[in-house]
Amino acid sequence: MHPLQRTVRAPFTIVIPAVAILLIVFGIPTIQLFLQSVNAPDFNLQNYYAFLGKYSNIRLLLQTLEISAVATIICLLIGYPTAYLISTASKRVRVTLIVLVVLPYLTSDLARTYSWVVILGDAGLINSALMDLGLISSPLPLIYNRMAVYLGMVHIMMPMMIMPLVSVMVSINTSLVAAAKSMGARPSTAFWRVYFPLSLPGLRSGTLLVFVICLGFYITPAALGGLGDVMLSTYIASQVATGFELGSISTSSFILLVVALVVLATFGLNPSGAQDAAAKLKNRRFGQVALLRAVKNYINEMAVSSRAKHWSIRLYRAQSNGRWSRIAGSVVLSLVIFYLLFPEIVVIVMSFSDGATLKFPPPGLSLQWYRSFFGDSAWYGAALTSIQIALAVSVLASVVGTLAAFGLNRVAPDVCSVITMAILSPITIPVIVVGVATYFGLAKLNLIGTETGIILAHTIGAISYVVVIVSATLVNFDKRLVQAAKSMKATPFKAFVRVTLPLIRPGIIGGALFAFIHSFGEVVITSFVSGFAVRTLPLKMWENIRNEIDPTVAAVASLLTLLPILWMIALYIMWWRTGARTQFAAVEQGA
Repeated sequence: MHPLQRTVRAPFTIVIPAVAILLIVFGIPTIQLFLQSVNAPDFNLQNYYAFLGKYSNIRLLLQTLEISAVATIICLLIGYPTAYLISTASKRVRVTLIVLVVLPYLTSDLARTYSWVVILGDAGLINSALMDLGLISSPLPLIYNRMAVYLGMVHIMMPMMIMPLVSVMVSINTSLVAAAKSMGARPSTAFWRVYFPLSLPGLRSGTLLVFVICLGFYITPAALGGLGDVMLSTYIASQVATGFELGSISTSSFILLVVALVVLATFGLNPSGAQDAAAKLKNRRFGQVALLRAVKNYINEMAVSSRAKHWSIRLYRAQSNGRWSRIAGSVVLSLVIFYLLFPEIVVIVMSFSDGATLKFPPPGLSLQWYRSFFGDSAWYGAALTSIQIALAVSVLASVVGTLAAFGLNRVAPDVCSVITMAILSPITIPVIVVGVATYFGLAKLNLIGTETGIILAHTIGAISYVVVIVSATLVNFDKRLVQAAKSMKATPFKAFVRVTLPLIRPGIIGGALFAFIHSFGEVVITSFVSGFAVRTLPLKMWENIRNEIDPTVAAVASLLTLLPILWMIALYIMWWRTGARTQFAAVEQGA
């Protein structure tokens, strides 16, 4: 019994399964990817010279950086004011708005990309509406261009920009801004000098996540872009599909990975110290700047009395404009939510069309495309395969991820941070790199083209979601309850099962649902490791989008869109019942 107790008490022991899966499927293959790119054991840079020696490759890399940067900037310009408006809303309205933002994020990227194909296509919603109104005589080129790529990428990444900002903005003490205004600061000055610096952690996290993930975008540029909008991820995927030059594939993948790691290492650190040092160096080198600043401060001192005289006027004028500010804020929020939800709504409505082609609004209502889905063994067979794989991934990731989160909660903060970053790497680096590395790892295990290989490939990302959600649940967990159970002669294992597990059950179930959604909608990694032998629903859907726009795809996309809604309802009911039981227990104890 003593060895078992020591095993349970050792935090690193229960983290080992998650780390082992990560290393076998992704970690070690990534190292092998690097060794392959430098021609080990000879160790030379010939592959890198060959890649950088081609103008087309350099242009492709720069184009990838450009598209990712522009998409990130657009997300930031729209996401920051949206997050600010959400954080300043009442609690009930804020929860509703967060749910409306999260729902598109939980929807499959493939389904959201398809919705833009339906809207922007030559026979899509916009062109059909303009032609019906007689405004145009031929379809406008709205798709297969850079603007369509930006529309799709921003639509997919916007929730990832908004949520980190909201999480930080909600914790900002707004009384600091009010205090700045009470001291005579203009609203804009109070915002830029007080509020904005406090929101920088969320801004930095959201910007880094969006940019790094955009680097690995593959489905959206391939479906919405033209030949001039190819990204490096598309080039890597074509290399894997058309040939098997390990040196070229590994070099391209590792270059993209290095770009992502450099960006994370450069901007992921706290930039405040560097900025202060740069400002001091600039002041030492340019004394004129300091002189002009002193003159400006002196003029401001002279103008204090004038500003004080008109301070109350400006204050009340700002209050009178509050109504128009609220109206403008409501309009901005409505437009952003409309942008996030409308594409999915269009696809759902069009999936009930009774016409031979998709049209919005549909000429009549029918379930023909749903009957086509359930009547075609290729479609519902792929759906059953996806469900089986997603269930297996959900169970495996929930068990391993929960143990890892519980173990990380008991180790030193520095060690916990390092291991957590490693576990989260599959969902924070470009997905195309994860797909290539996973392909190499599973090929060594002879698991390419098997359901077991796909389950392992999906599990490394699913574990990340489970660890994040369960760890957040453990933050509010009172460890004294476990100590009390042990004082009553309960073994560590029994204390975990009877005390810890019931209290963190909502987090475990939430993590399992996220793991299921992640696996069920995954297409990029699956396309690498399926080996044309296993066909999941997203793969079937992706092939259909690329080869023939079958209206049955609209029914599939609507089902993928409704799936997270069902999960959200299930989570709400579960947490509501948990809260009700807690309140009932509290009433009984009080009685």
